[in-house]
Amino acid sequence: MTRQFKEDRLVVASHNPGKVREIADLLSPFGIALVSAAELGLPEPIEDGLTFQANAIIKAKAAAEQANLPALSDDSGLAVTALNGEPGIYSARWAGPEKDFQHAMQRIENELTGKSDRNATFVCALALAWPDDHIEVFEGTVAGALVWPPRGGRGFGYDPMFLPTGYDETFGEMAPDHKHKISHRADAFRQLVASCFSKT
Repeated sequence: MTRQFKEDRLVVASHNPGKVREIADLLSPFGIALVSAAELGLPEPIEDGLTFQANAIIKAKAAAEQANLPALSDDSGLAVTALNGEPGIYSARWAGPEKDFQHAMQRIENELTGKSDRNATFVCALALAWPDDHIEVFEGTVAGALVWPPRGGRGFGYDPMFLPTGYDETFGEMAPDHKHKISHRADAFRQLVASCFSKT
């Protein structure tokens, strides 16, 4: 049975400031005190899962155990159709140790040379873990196409080259509150909130 979140503190199991900021915005209606894994000085676990969900679970379990608090993690990435789903779970690694997403976006563009299919999907897996090892997992997606050159200075990661289906602004151009309504993370959050954060 799905567990309701009743606590007033939650660890965001991420060292990515952009991701932490989006999660904080999405959870702001619930009045929960959020603290990031980076703020707590928690080490980043080795993400050796083969799926977004597996990596989200690794991060949430590690943070919940180390902080002795419930922890929410997000594992997300860009799956490019013509590249057989790559970079996928390796989306952050394509940016290298310097987290240079200009380099990562250029690599995708280079690998798409000669390919006409520019379809891509952003995927987000959320894992909510408690210190007693109970875990809830949700996965959201948003479909779109890749543009070049990248457009917009908002968002983070691959946002400037991702044009969601039915829109004329990339995630890098879109106002944050608009992106929060339609993104892969928003999709996963809707499922999480409906299951675990009832306002009753």
